[in-house]
Amino acid sequence: MEEVDTAGESIGSATVSHDATGVPVIKLSGEIDMSNVDSLRGAIDPVLDVGPARVDFDLSALEFMDSSGIALLLRVAAKTQTVRLLQPSPLVRRLVEATGLSDVLQIVS
Repeated sequence: MEEVDTAGESIGSATVSHDATGVPVIKLSGEIDMSNVDSLRGAIDPVLDVGPARVDFDLSALEFMDSSGIALLLRVAAKTQTVRLLQPSPLVRRLVEATGLSDVLQIVS
């Protein structure tokens, strides 16, 4: 797990696991913004190096995400066939839908 707290700035974490079929599941929690997204990318990049066809993001514990978080998700989408967002908060759901990215970032409740 990569957890970031930069002198009182946002705290966010990324934990990588795999589901029963071997699909990587990345649990994002806390807050993701420009102050910590680079550090979280370090936990996610090794998953992409394997070249999975699908990556699931468990967003059930994600409290906040700005455009830096969206850019991180799009970066993953560019390197895999399918990105699914599991249990996003209403705020994150609105952010994805408002940006018109729900076709690229599939929302699963």
